Amino acid sequence: MTRLDQNRATNQFATKHGVGAKEVSRVIIWGNHSSTQFPDISNALIRGQSVKFDGHDDAFIQLIQKRGAAVIAARKLSSAMSAAKAAADHMHDWWNGTSEWVSMGVISDGTKYNAPEGVIYSFPVTVDSATKQWKIVDSVPLDDIAKQRLKVTGDELVEERTEAL
Repeated sequence: MTRLDQNRATNQFATKHGVGAKEVSRVIIWGNHSSTQFPDISNALIRGQSVKFDGHDDAFIQLIQKRGAAVIAARKLSSAMSAAKAAADHMHDWWNGTSEWVSMGVISDGTKYNAPEGVIYSFPVTVDSATKQWKIVDSVPLDDIAKQRLKVTGDELVEERTEAL
């Protein structure tokens, strides 16, 4: 459900910048669907244009990482409608294809962004409309802080896999 996290991050980012969510692109969720996920806004665009902002805004990152738990604590219910919308968005993009970057949990072969091999890891992907095949976006620039965040969430996925098996 990293599309749920992407939708949350996109909406929060749009609100912060006074634009509609449809005007924002390239917001990425890396890693696990957990509190270690990395909501990456360092490559985000508004109306297709780069904007200067702090890609390591800890308050923003923590807001997205903890949003699911906050909704459950406040409502005593899960955010089922938001999750359903995210599932529909995910399937729409997978079925129809998209050249936009979307977050998708896919099996890691260990060759992209130092994500561990053999875990389901959220990457930015595009989807070919003819073949319905997703492709991990190559060469997303990552600084050392971002690389460390990707490692933390990857390590958690390895721990979860080890516990499960």
